[in-house]
Amino acid sequence: MASIGVLASEKIAVGFVEDHHLSGAVRVFPPNLDDDQEYLSDLPAEEIARSITGQIQAVGAGREITAIGIGFPGLIRDGLIQESPNLQQMKGQHLASMLASLLAEQGINAPIHVMNDADATAAGVAATRGQLDQQIRVWWLGNGIGLGLYPPVPGAGEGGHLIVTLDPKEQFCRCGGTGHLEGITGNRAMRMRFLDLEPEEVFAHALQGDARCSDFVKLWHRALAAATATTVHLSGPGKFYFSGPNARFVQLGLIDLYVHEMVKMSSLQSSSFEVIATSDEIAVIGAAISAEQTT
Repeated sequence: MASIGVLASEKIAVGFVEDHHLSGAVRVFPPNLDDDQEYLSDLPAEEIARSITGQIQAVGAGREITAIGIGFPGLIRDGLIQESPNLQQMKGQHLASMLASLLAEQGINAPIHVMNDADATAAGVAATRGQLDQQIRVWWLGNGIGLGLYPPVPGAGEGGHLIVTLDPKEQFCRCGGTGHLEGITGNRAMRMRFLDLEPEEVFAHALQGDARCSDFVKLWHRALAAATATTVHLSGPGKFYFSGPNARFVQLGLIDLYVHEMVKMSSLQSSSFEVIATSDEIAVIGAAISAEQTT
């Protein structure tokens, strides 16, 4: 099968996928965007849809397309963006219908499947590692926090908003909720907490022995471990991957230690953890394959 995969979060990445492999390079728009920049956050909903359409048209020109998969941040059900805390202008927008209409104007009528961007990454990890028959869980760590699942589960979910603390002062999550994982580990939350330091500076200062930063790095890992332990208790043990720009900060030894402190039933203690390289290609492949599997 030949399909198009799209990752649309801070930027738009689009690729043509044949037999679970990229055919040609991934097209990124806008080019040369830093990991910490958020191009889509400043665009109206209609312009986001038009930008995605333009990139799909550019990649798909002259090709036969059997399916189009879109990885997008937020709670998504049947093509409808129910919530998108990091792209709030998209709440209530039926992205699949918007794109179908715009693409039809360009003569592209392939079925469209919209999924959470972290789920697209999980599907890509499964495909590129030959593990499409296994359960895959991927934490995406960056401006936002996502938990990608493959195979996908029915309904919508946002793993970055799992409750990891009962402290009423923990109100840094962009969605406004108290005690959320993203309210500790997300970039915006870290900036609000420290004010005078960027996230990478917090981790650098911790390595240099700064007590305030060292305590926070432990909290950061404990929060991530708590969310991981929750998923273990719900779905069982297994392999967890950490990806995204901030996966470079993950200390696997701390994650393993904290998870084992939180998961004490012996039948649930066989999880393992791995940091994997961040790449648009993985999510693009995953989005395309997920679209193929739903058509």
